[in-house]
Amino acid sequence: MKTEEIFETVVGIIREFVKEPERLANVGMKTAIIQDLKVNSARLVDIIIKAEDAFDIAIDDDYADAIKTVGDAVHVVERKLRVVS
Repeated sequence: MKTEEIFETVVGIIREFVKEPERLANVGMKTAIIQDLKVNSARLVDIIIKAEDAFDIAIDDDYADAIKTVGDAVHVVERKLRVVS
């Protein structure tokens, strides 16, 4: 799976939890999920669970704690998919 595909899927998952959709207009790899998109930390856990389901991977606590930006989430998924493959 290409990085762009992972990015689009991750943004699609996050979209469900963003209360102000206009914040997604310029979403990129450096976009902070909590600060820029105003997703609360409890919803970040939901995003991680949905990502695990979408990509059929397991994201342990150490990886989950490192997810601050959209790019962090994409990179975690890439690493996990490489391990699974």
